[in-house]
Amino acid sequence: MKSDTFHMSMLFDFYGELLTDKQRELFDLYYNEDMSLTEISEIAGITRQGVRDAIVRAESILRDTEDRLQLVRRYSGIQTQVDQIAQAARLIVSANASGPRNYEIAKQADLILQTAAKLSE
Repeated sequence: MKSDTFHMSMLFDFYGELLTDKQRELFDLYYNEDMSLTEISEIAGITRQGVRDAIVRAESILRDTEDRLQLVRRYSGIQTQVDQIAQAARLIVSANASGPRNYEIAKQADLILQTAAKLSE
């Protein structure tokens, strides 16, 4: 079940509100708190198999929702592009600093870096 913990955590962050309270709780304990099925079953007062079934159902809901909406995929692509923009702005800053400094270029590159940082939050 934990083959791609990061991906499942991303799906949970985007679509977790679609799960029932119980599914959300069990999923969070399993993926985010890294608890075993046995530990969770003791806390939740249900069988280990019941915990596993709830987590598998939650995973299915999250995957199906992502298959339809593609929000996590789009977010990852946008984040990669924002990182590329920020890297390009850093190169401009560096190139601008090595010769006669153009203050307008420095100002605009700084604005790009600030905007990229805000988008990454």
